[in-house]
Amino acid sequence: MSFMAEEAADAPQAVARFLEHNGKALADLGTRLSNGPPHVVLTSARGSSDNAAGYFKYLCEIVTGVPCASVGASVVSVYGGTLKARGALCLTISQSGQSPDIVALQKEAMAAGALSVALVNVEDSPAARHADICLALKAGEERSVAATKSFIVSCAAGAAIVAHWSGDVSLLSAVARLPDTLDRAMRITWPGFTDFAREAASLFVLGRGPSFPIAQETALKLKETCAIHAEAYSVAEVMHGPWELMERHFPVLVYAPADAALANTREAALKMRSTGADVRLVGECLAHAPSGHPLLDPISMIATAYLEIERFAVSLGRNPDRPRLLKKVTETL
Repeated sequence: MSFMAEEAADAPQAVARFLEHNGKALADLGTRLSNGPPHVVLTSARGSSDNAAGYFKYLCEIVTGVPCASVGASVVSVYGGTLKARGALCLTISQSGQSPDIVALQKEAMAAGALSVALVNVEDSPAARHADICLALKAGEERSVAATKSFIVSCAAGAAIVAHWSGDVSLLSAVARLPDTLDRAMRITWPGFTDFAREAASLFVLGRGPSFPIAQETALKLKETCAIHAEAYSVAEVMHGPWELMERHFPVLVYAPADAALANTREAALKMRSTGADVRLVGECLAHAPSGHPLLDPISMIATAYLEIERFAVSLGRNPDRPRLLKKVTETL
């Protein structure tokens, strides 16, 4: 078994560790945010962590109504910009917690008056040490270059913050059940997935709302482990240009959780199929483990996808743990 498969399979236990370790801190943070809501949320992250930040963004805006945006770290680290962030929340998400640009943005936001919360797997890292509040991911070591369980825990952590902040009972309950949901997700397979894009020059991965960052993460993993040219788009945005690439047998993977966008997603899938494209919906023709809350279903969907992508990489004769040009920790300025 590859490290990627082994680590992805540990996600249920990793989420359980995170929730148990951070239970009081999450409740306290939720009370603090509820009593004094930030006027805006800034996120600081790169790569898979930025996809987790994107998932948090949608939950934050849908549930609390507070705008949330990813701030380019280079605005501070390279261009020397000064943030106006008094009264904001700055959420840093990082597996290693040591990329200089991410830490620089975090420090600048704090200097500008933002409350800094870090979701970091390495607890003695700069991002963890310098934050006002550090919620340790407790994902454990990841030896594969392809991050899996740390991404899933980061998404679960973001959902837990929003749930405690809003006091949404159904969301809180679904977050508490996530370890069991993920355990079920690990037992699901997608027959035919390894042949889905084997001969394709390119493919699309689509989502809408909270599932869009999950589509971005899926496309990233297909690139780094399988060397497949995969592009992620919103189900709505794909109609604005990329649609022209649709043709017979063009592979399209669509995340379709049973949320408010499902009807539109189904309608778009029908249009794509009319071009002859090979469109497969996660949540319908591809099974998933329902979480009990539609906003959390994308987390269980990516858990299944990781194991399918690992099998796909192996079927291509690739080592998913050691991509040709990548390394585990990437430090950018």
